[in-house]
Amino acid sequence: MAFTLFEHTADIGIHVEAGDLNTLFADAGCGLFAVIAGDLDEIESTHSVEIKIDGNDRDYLLLDWLTELLIQFELNKLLLSKFKVEVNKQGLSATALGGPIDFTRHRLAHEVKAITYHGLNVEQTAEGWTADVILDI
Repeated sequence: MAFTLFEHTADIGIHVEAGDLNTLFADAGCGLFAVIAGDLDEIESTHSVEIKIDGNDRDYLLLDWLTELLIQFELNKLLLSKFKVEVNKQGLSATALGGPIDFTRHRLAHEVKAITYHGLNVEQTAEGWTADVILDI
């Protein structure tokens, strides 16, 4: 996994670097749940969620992807930790693995209220791809 977290006023940012877009989006998902749940190794992969998102603007696709993952957490009480993502010209299709929150084992680190547009950036570099996204906590 290649993501780092950074402080941003009352928010937390995720910076991701990857060799390809699929890995970039998968690692961004890991970053989101690292903010929410802390240790991703504590999350068992007992549930699978299929996600499809249409769109070709990479910035907004990342925003929609992370928002959908946050919805899975909020509505279905799922902590997700493993992601297989395919990004193409039409959008994104992914499988997310994880399990339900178990408060006897999981200690949630932060309450993420929303994925923000502020500072949102997906960019191709000479080494691959980078992304920055800020989470409202």
